Amino acid sequence: MHGANRTGRPFTGDHAGLLLYRTLYKFGLASAPQSTAADDGLQLLDARITNSVKCLPPANKPLPAEVKQCNGYLQAELAQSPDARVILALGAIAHGAVLRAYGLPPAKFRFAHGAKHELGEGRVLLDSYHCSRYNTQTRRLTTEMFEAIIEKARDLARTVDAS
Repeated sequence: MHGANRTGRPFTGDHAGLLLYRTLYKFGLASAPQSTAADDGLQLLDARITNSVKCLPPANKPLPAEVKQCNGYLQAELAQSPDARVILALGAIAHGAVLRAYGLPPAKFRFAHGAKHELGEGRVLLDSYHCSRYNTQTRRLTTEMFEAIIEKARDLARTVDAS
């Protein structure tokens, strides 16, 4: 409504995007620290952003049926991105959507901030709390925690690429 659906780029123009793009920029994964519109010139560097749900869900929280309905899109994006070695899930919903896309049982891959899960095919899933306004205002996710997970994802991708 205010972010991706309005601008055409995930996390652009919303509160979560402030922290996300600033942190991606800090760690050399974006060309600018702020994203205001899809045509603002910002480029991701060795990174890609997608959503597990392709529509604006009620109360901005997707229902399980919506995540299931949109999962084919995520499967296709992952299949079309063979060089992506680290998948960073922002929140439990994204974590579950990635597992569904891989046909993996959620019980064997519990969501936890900072958890790393081997997906096979040379890929790993890294979990983070979502960088939402709620999580940052309640300090469930601090700037320091988020920076650490982005740095970990970047460094892990470099390590995986080197092996």
